[in-house]
Amino acid sequence: MEADWEFEIGPDAPVIESYWNGFVDLRAQPERAWELSECRELPALADILVSLNAVSSPVWTCKMDVFTPEHIDPDEMNASEEDAAHSIACYIDLLQRNDQTWEVPLEAESDCRNLREKLRAILLGNCRVDIVLRRAVLGDVDKLGATVYITACGSTLENAKSRLAECMAAFAVVVVSG
Repeated sequence: MEADWEFEIGPDAPVIESYWNGFVDLRAQPERAWELSECRELPALADILVSLNAVSSPVWTCKMDVFTPEHIDPDEMNASEEDAAHSIACYIDLLQRNDQTWEVPLEAESDCRNLREKLRAILLGNCRVDIVLRRAVLGDVDKLGATVYITACGSTLENAKSRLAECMAAFAVVVVSG
């Protein structure tokens, strides 16, 4: 699987707003993921959200969406031109559990490098994971969070959705297992 990470914490960079209007706290009831419209569009996403928000998970999710990328580079997806005919993606905003807060950017960098290496070791083509470290606001508290973009492609939209489900599942296993 292709994977990379970056910091995006400048003054004009997007910020993760954890308690946005419409926020559904899946930490208390992960099974509510099935109620989200994005999960009806991409059913595999519900299982991933349940896993990422489980009590045993080191992270929790505060926002996500499913979308069709405007353009993908087949080389960045380890895909042939034919397999890059259709694509689908999602993003998930992740925050660490309260007792596992990144105190300094170097800790976040180290965790992202480790995660990237674990993801790259997974033999899964036609997909990629991009982790973007960002400032996150939780009420009146600032901390670091990550927006994770998971993208997949296939010769048909159904193939792309199937590959995205595999990629999301692999990502969740790596994150939850530490």
